[in-house]
Amino acid sequence: MIADTGTGVAGRRATAVRHTGPGDRHCLPVCSQAMELLLIRHGQPAWSKDGRSVDDPDLTELGHIQATRVADRLAGLQVDHLFVSPLRRAHQTVAPLAEGLGMEPVQLDWLAEISAPRFEGTPIEQVERVFADSRARPIEEHWGGIPGGESFTDFHARVTGGLDTLLGDLGAAPMRVDPRLWNFEPSDRRIVVVAHAGTNSVALGHLLGITPVPWEWERFVSFHASISTVQPLAVGGAQAFSLQRFADVAHLPSDIQTR
Repeated sequence: MIADTGTGVAGRRATAVRHTGPGDRHCLPVCSQAMELLLIRHGQPAWSKDGRSVDDPDLTELGHIQATRVADRLAGLQVDHLFVSPLRRAHQTVAPLAEGLGMEPVQLDWLAEISAPRFEGTPIEQVERVFADSRARPIEEHWGGIPGGESFTDFHARVTGGLDTLLGDLGAAPMRVDPRLWNFEPSDRRIVVVAHAGTNSVALGHLLGITPVPWEWERFVSFHASISTVQPLAVGGAQAFSLQRFADVAHLPSDIQTR
């Protein structure tokens, strides 16, 4: 869990924070020797240029500032693995962080956002109309995604399958589906992932054992360059993932927070 230690933009070191209160006696222990996973959303992207849609956009000037603030926030943090989506906005977000940490991020293709239909060069008003019309469809049709794009069913399977494989490679084996429990090899590794609202929300739902819906990015709303932190929680002889902090933007002044 990242906390402000007053040594830079929202703190340049990571420290464990324990909130005390009358319910503490009922709290379960977060595993002291287990992985910590930080899910970071990319900075603000430039979805249009000269009024026309861009399918794989660069960051805006503000998005680059947001990315720098993320790097400042995590400076000095011990990071063992740094993963990034293949899309440009994620690569540009991770760049200052990777430079500050002295690491080369590893690209994982399954971290890409849900694929929309090809809109490159389409007037942005037309694209916005397609998305608005899509939201008005019957619930059952949402699982198929926007016609011409990736279905939510396939997207969910892609992300959760990739996540399970990654966690398995890092020593985590699923033990039970309902409730979702895991078995972790002792490890204090910290994993940082720079990806997208949809990808990160599907990953969170999967880790926490929450039944998916085909609008996960609206159920778990995260701002650009926000940071979510999950850690294993010891319970019943196994471990469950615990959401320690969701979509944290403490490193972003209010005037540069965007969704």
